[in-house]
Amino acid sequence: MESVARGTIINGVAPILILLLLGTPAAPQNPTTRSLLENLALCNGSDRTSPEPQIIGCTAVIDSVGERAPAAAMAYNNRGDAYTTKGDYDRAVKDFDQSIKLNPADAKPFNNRGVAYSKTGEYDLALKDFEEAIRLDPNYAKAFINRAETYEKKNAYDLAARDYDEAIRLDPGLKAAWSGRCWTRAILGELQAALEDCNRALQSEPTDAATFDSRALTYMKMGRFDPAIDDYNSALRLEPKLASALYGRGLAKRKKGDAVGSDADMSAARKIRAKIGDDFARYGVQ
Repeated sequence: MESVARGTIINGVAPILILLLLGTPAAPQNPTTRSLLENLALCNGSDRTSPEPQIIGCTAVIDSVGERAPAAAMAYNNRGDAYTTKGDYDRAVKDFDQSIKLNPADAKPFNNRGVAYSKTGEYDLALKDFEEAIRLDPNYAKAFINRAETYEKKNAYDLAARDYDEAIRLDPGLKAAWSGRCWTRAILGELQAALEDCNRALQSEPTDAATFDSRALTYMKMGRFDPAIDDYNSALRLEPKLASALYGRGLAKRKKGDAVGSDADMSAARKIRAKIGDDFARYGVQ
């Protein structure tokens, strides 16, 4: 499962603009009012075609307001988010470092730096950042989700389940929390509860490959191989190279006596992720 970094985009231009007006003045580089507003909008993610417009906009805002203005902390945070989306995690971490330096009381850059660390396998650093984000904002549901996903990567499923519980308590509308808890409960063997969580997640997001994959695993552990194959098919229609869905479908086909189809799926899965079989053994499915 992938970590989510969704707390970094500010809704609209107003938040940074207010900080610009209230912040410590620095020597602006003579931007016109129009160009400054355009850069603010870009920095806030108005152009989602690629991360580059946001990076350009945030860089212009930083150059305009100077390092000490409160708006700079938000601009560094948003640019770091864009670098994370781009997969440039080293630059992302540097920007989150700067955002934290300028405003250490803001939970968002801690959460977002945690996501970047998690993407690069620095799970202990990620957990430390998520813990700080939650300390600063105990109601930060997305930080609980991100910490849960990092616990999953460390195979600490009990801890992950607790964090998903808390995220759902704080914000029942977060699909990622229901989907993530479904996956965790399936691994822990809480199969009926897992099925209910996945059904809830798919009601709000019926095109999420990961949730179909999680529900398929649940069906597999229930011994319900036909609905498992149906869900793996749905996951693969949405994400054709999802290794866990290919391997899981192969296992389900083998259980139903389709040796040829099973071998084809499992071989394709191993080409994508060589140790996928070890993962499924850990999930309790072989």
